[in-house]
Amino acid sequence: MILLSEYLSSELQEMLDNGIRLQAIGDLARLPREVASVLNETTKRTSQANAMTLTLALSYGGRDDILQAMRRIMVSCREGILSPEEINEDFFSKYLWTSNLPDPDLLIRTSGEMRISNFFLWQLAYTEIYVTPTFWPDFNKQELIQALLSYQERERRFGLTSAQIKTGNR
Repeated sequence: MILLSEYLSSELQEMLDNGIRLQAIGDLARLPREVASVLNETTKRTSQANAMTLTLALSYGGRDDILQAMRRIMVSCREGILSPEEINEDFFSKYLWTSNLPDPDLLIRTSGEMRISNFFLWQLAYTEIYVTPTFWPDFNKQELIQALLSYQERERRFGLTSAQIKTGNR
C-alpha cells in the first residue's frame, strides 16, 4: 500500500497534465489512513479532468460489492424509503461500487486462467472473455491488439440468439 501512495504522489502532475481523472472503487475504509489520505487528495485534485478516467479497484471483491449493495438496499427498505418491488437490475446496479462505470465489454485473462475470479461478478454478465497464455508482465501492445481483433470478430448478443437479433424478436 505504501507503493500505491508513492505512485499516486509521483504521478499526480502527469495525471493533471494529461487530463486524467482518478477514481477508486472498493471498500476504501479498509485502506491505511495515510494511503486513504493520499488517494483522497489525488482524486480531489484530478476530479475536474475529462480526457480520461482511471479507476483503481482497491480492496475490491465482486462478492463484497454485491453484499454491500444489498445491505444498503435493505436499510432503505427498512426505513420505508424503498419497497422491494422497486428493485430490478438497473436499480440494483446503482448501489454497486461501479455504479458510475459502464459494464465491461471485454475481459482479458492472462496466464491462461479460465475463470473470472472474484472480480465484477455482477458486471461481467455479458462481457466477452479473451484468454491468452501470456503472463501479465509480458502482456504488451501486440497482445492487446490480438485481443481487440478477436473481440471485433464477436457477435455481441447480450443474452439473445443470433436469430433473435436478425429478426428483431426479443
